[in-house]
Amino acid sequence: MSTTYVTVELRRRVVARANGRCEYCRIREDATINGCEVDHIVAEKHNGATKEHNLSYACFFCNRNKGSDLGSHKPGTEEFVRFFNPRTDDWDAHFEIDASNPAIILSLSAIGEATARIFGFNDPHRLQERQIQHQLEEALRQKGGT
Repeated sequence: MSTTYVTVELRRRVVARANGRCEYCRIREDATINGCEVDHIVAEKHNGATKEHNLSYACFFCNRNKGSDLGSHKPGTEEFVRFFNPRTDDWDAHFEIDASNPAIILSLSAIGEATARIFGFNDPHRLQERQIQHQLEEALRQKGGT
């Protein structure tokens, strides 16, 4: 929970920069039941600022699963791996969409794996939301929409 007020103008800039999509799992805000919200990449309790460079647009599930965490341990090891940072990391360097099922997000790096696992990118209910989004986008493309 944010203790610092995010102004309407700051929120508008964060949403516009994200193009109305979660900057972690890339679901469109209008395709998810719970919508998206402004997230502190580094939580305020870890001295993260309420400034544009430390804010992302995150869907409800990514934001709740991330919480105030900064990363996770690599399974079976003591190695700490930080989460994906949408301000400094290239999404395509850490994730890709599965060619055989566009609802599935594949991890390409340790950062991608930690983020996808903790944020629950491929949990069944998340896959269902992204599958519906993909079907709607495909239908729009076939009708000549955007």
